[in-house]
Amino acid sequence: VVKLLDVVADSLKEEETVEGMQVTDHDHDDEDHDTSEYDEHVWLSLKNAERFVNEISESLVSLDSANADAYSANAKAYNTELEALDKEYSEAVSSSTVKTLLFADRFPFRYMVADYGLSYYAAFDGCAADTNASFETVTFLAKKVDELGLKHVLKIDGSDGKIAKTVVENTNDKNQDILELDSMQSVNDDEINSGTTYLSIMKSNLEVLKKALS
Repeated sequence: VVKLLDVVADSLKEEETVEGMQVTDHDHDDEDHDTSEYDEHVWLSLKNAERFVNEISESLVSLDSANADAYSANAKAYNTELEALDKEYSEAVSSSTVKTLLFADRFPFRYMVADYGLSYYAAFDGCAADTNASFETVTFLAKKVDELGLKHVLKIDGSDGKIAKTVVENTNDKNQDILELDSMQSVNDDEINSGTTYLSIMKSNLEVLKKALS
């Protein structure tokens, strides 16, 4: 067993409440007291993913030294793809004029925005169990959209988008697009069998991010 939180223990981020965010109950496992104060969505950082690949490769080598060369070569090849995609993310952010994301939803992308120096506003933190935003939260987010002149409001995979629609309806222009970023918390067997991978989702997320920052 490779515990991903242990692999990046030196760079874990504590859960935070940013301006306008609704304070909620969390959906952590009650028995998981040691990690409940951290944002656990560590896989949404390509930089973290490289560290995970290295750790997994080293673990496999220790268990099956006869195939060590294959594991090491595959890890190196995969990390080359991760590094190239990471560079694409960096270039997309550096060339954009917008540097803030607004999520009318939960926000599990703290590690991603930290990697590229983006700021954010959100209805709930990434581990929130609540699904209904208060009037104050909706009003705050709508005013932020107006204040920053944002053309896009974001939601996450699996969300019904109701909060996002309500936020848009409460802006001055009422015409912002609602975009979806995939947090990979609900990938199913059918998607995997049809070719969905970590890299394919992160590439799709990059295209969404480009739109969100336009």
